[in-house]
Amino acid sequence: MARHVTGNISGLAPSEHKKLERLFGRKLEQDELVSLDLAREIYRVAHELKRRIGVLISREGRIVEVFVGTKTLLYLPDLGRYRLGAGRLRRLRLLFSDLSTDSELPHIPSDIYADLEKLRLDLVASIRVEGNRCAITYAHLIPADPRGKDFVKTESVKDLGLLGLDFGEFMSELEGELARSERRQNVSEVGGALLVGVYEKSFDDPEGSIAELAELARTAGVTVLDRMIQRRTPDPKTLLGKGKLQEVVLHCLRLGADMIIFDTELKPSQWRAITNATDLKVIDRSMLILDIFAQRASSSDGRLQVELAQLKYNLPRLVEKDAGLSRLTGGIGGRGPGETKLEVGRRRTRDRISELEKRIDQLGKQRELKRGRRVESKTPMACIIGYTNVGKSTIFNALTKSQVIAENKLFATLDPAQRRLVPGEEGYSPGCEIILSDTVGFIRNLPNELRAAFRATLEELRFASLLVHVLDASDSRIRARKQAVENVLQEMNLGGVPQLIVINKCDQSDSNEVDLLAKELNALPVSAITGAGLDKLRTEIRLRIAQLVPREAPGWESRSYLR
Repeated sequence: MARHVTGNISGLAPSEHKKLERLFGRKLEQDELVSLDLAREIYRVAHELKRRIGVLISREGRIVEVFVGTKTLLYLPDLGRYRLGAGRLRRLRLLFSDLSTDSELPHIPSDIYADLEKLRLDLVASIRVEGNRCAITYAHLIPADPRGKDFVKTESVKDLGLLGLDFGEFMSELEGELARSERRQNVSEVGGALLVGVYEKSFDDPEGSIAELAELARTAGVTVLDRMIQRRTPDPKTLLGKGKLQEVVLHCLRLGADMIIFDTELKPSQWRAITNATDLKVIDRSMLILDIFAQRASSSDGRLQVELAQLKYNLPRLVEKDAGLSRLTGGIGGRGPGETKLEVGRRRTRDRISELEKRIDQLGKQRELKRGRRVESKTPMACIIGYTNVGKSTIFNALTKSQVIAENKLFATLDPAQRRLVPGEEGYSPGCEIILSDTVGFIRNLPNELRAAFRATLEELRFASLLVHVLDASDSRIRARKQAVENVLQEMNLGGVPQLIVINKCDQSDSNEVDLLAKELNALPVSAITGAGLDKLRTEIRLRIAQLVPREAPGWESRSYLR
């Protein structure tokens, strides 16, 4: 098979090309790191061209790649076709010329160290020839200690002739140590993720935002290994810039993470650029939320709505993989071979989206029919809303004596539940019924696809006589969470629906702070766990609705429930 020199070869004369191609004919013994003759030839050609020369040498001693850089930079070719198993090395070593003169020994730049870790090369070696003496600096991976330190070891020799290293035996022992180290790693870290947040300098709460992302990851069943925060204007191509992306990938290698989760919604082009730059799984905040919804949707309509949201979210990313292919399908240039696999996938996705939208519209009509019966009976409804994981479902269970799912996780409840508000200690007239509805929790930057897919569910809020807005007293960001929910309500044109503010989890906070907060927000403090304040909440809900619903509602004109 013909082998070609790659890299920065523009402007080279044919004779210079031949000098480079002759390197392919060199062969090393398996116990040699590099022979003195090969090192001198590589350095001589590099010195003549005034460009760095790099060669990749197989474990068997064959030169498989020759590539040219600039005087200071060297970019490796794509190594996708070379073997790399889990916990294994690449079976390739990199040898390159160092044309710098600012130090006594050859220098290995940071980008080559990055290639060593990211590509898991056997070894990288920098050479410099001065007279009859060839100096070498080489680096290789070593098993990390429990703290993850000293992942790379570097050694230098002023004269290659004094290097007493049996390369074949050395690599066999090193790969065995690395494999044993991989087996000793904590099993719980398998499938772990690195969280990455890129925030504008004006953003005031990066720590709180990435803490919420960590809670979302926990809810999805992902082990969070570490977090990284960058303050900058997001890069339009890679979000965090090429250099920082390389740093993130190397950190994932050190941690053993197989996933990067970004605390934002990646544009399709950004997602593609990042996934092309790494072999890791890349997801963003919206993908994570969609995955949580997919895990927790239990009803048939909930599953339909989640599937629709996922398909709508993934469709532009499917197109992004190779949008140019679509130009060759249909019409001139598209006859003969038929549709490409990618185009078939896109068409089927669009068809499925259309089918799901029709079915969800039908669900909306069924909900409208049920609402119509309730309107005819003139039964008022109060909807419990709030940021996710503030205890809405726990309050709902306490007020209605129900047993809907209530967990200390984000989005524990996806499918809405409706029950009658049961009497407290005061009791009330049987005719004065109120329907209480438990709704899906809100969150900052809820994906538009989810909001659109769950429109049939969220439409219930438009017919509520009262919104019971629940806050978490133990949350240090309670005001920001309250504002986030109100922003979503404004976007849904629900800002005018009357609200009753309730501060839950008061048993987990200082009573004086709770009293001050309740006074500031004109809120009612309760504890769904201990039951404190729940009877007062029942009475307040009924009192507020009595002031809002039409007087002809059965039993309401007498307000006998307050006796």
